[in-house]
Amino acid sequence: MAQRDYYETLGVAKNASADEIKKAFRRKAIELHPDRGGDEAKFKEVNEAYEILKDPAKRQRYDQFGHAGVGGGPAGGSYSASGGFGSQNINFDFGDLGLGDIFGSFFGGGAGGQTAKQPDRGSDVETRIEISFNQAIFGTEVDLGLNLDDVCEHCDGTTAEPGFELKTCEQCNGTGQVVHITRTVFGNIQQTAVCPTCHGRGKVPEKPCSVCHGRGTQEKRQKINLKVPAGIDDGATIRLREHGQAVAGGKKGDLYVNVRVKPDKKFTREGDLILSDEHIDIVTASLGGEISIDTVDGPVTMKVPAGTQSHSDFKLSGHGVPHIKGGSRGAHIVTLIVDTPTKLSAAEAQLLADFAQLRGPSNGGDNKERKGFWH
Repeated sequence: MAQRDYYETLGVAKNASADEIKKAFRRKAIELHPDRGGDEAKFKEVNEAYEILKDPAKRQRYDQFGHAGVGGGPAGGSYSASGGFGSQNINFDFGDLGLGDIFGSFFGGGAGGQTAKQPDRGSDVETRIEISFNQAIFGTEVDLGLNLDDVCEHCDGTTAEPGFELKTCEQCNGTGQVVHITRTVFGNIQQTAVCPTCHGRGKVPEKPCSVCHGRGTQEKRQKINLKVPAGIDDGATIRLREHGQAVAGGKKGDLYVNVRVKPDKKFTREGDLILSDEHIDIVTASLGGEISIDTVDGPVTMKVPAGTQSHSDFKLSGHGVPHIKGGSRGAHIVTLIVDTPTKLSAAEAQLLADFAQLRGPSNGGDNKERKGFWH
């Protein structure tokens, strides 16, 4: 579905002042805020529109290129559990070490989900990787080396020495729980906790494993090949299901990989846009011509129209950030900066003086004469 015009979303004219835009946003935000019973989807649209139009540079690019000029491609931004925009972290569920579905925002490491009755899931593990700007744009593979608890190979996770059985825990009578009663001034308080003998399993080995000493797990150095998808952003989190800590008699926890992207000297990123500056001389700016532009795909040739002003933006379609869901890419926005020479030879100074005389004090003069001067 096509994105709605930002000015229309806020209910302002395209020539609205910054103050008018701010006042319109406040009215809409109060009207649509979810805490006041408003429409959450429309509230997010209003917030997104204001974030663009309040920034002069982003507003200028939006006026010139539309949504494509502000990173508003079909798969730009980040996703929350409901599939909407607004979450800072993108979370990928890579259960099979391949690309999975993008799902809810990262809710914090160490969520083991264990109950007092049965420790059926190991602890989650959190780690961090750092990749280059280009690796984030095009994707990469990273080999992780982590010391993690894994199923004991000697007892196969049963906790018992091979040849021996498991028996009912005598302390909890097989319930996996023990009850503690504490006397207070308010009366007796009953508390239930995991049985310290069987650790909630309800059974204990007749003879503990001689290798893991009845834990059912051993710490091992594990190598994991992580596929980082093209278009991932700084601060995103990748989830690998059942690649965390192992636990006897249950599933492994999850592994959360926080991704940090090193800044690039040439390029910056804004959603699915790549931004860069390019310097040109006053002759190229005045007469126009072709220049070479560095992109993440390598150098490309771009036409500069005659009369280009400094800090003008130009869009190179298809040279931006790939969308996480695949398909198209964002654009590369190039800002041209016209350099004014600081040191002139006598001949150059004379030419500029002659040019200034031809143009006259009011920038007038005959167009035909000026053309003859430059050509």
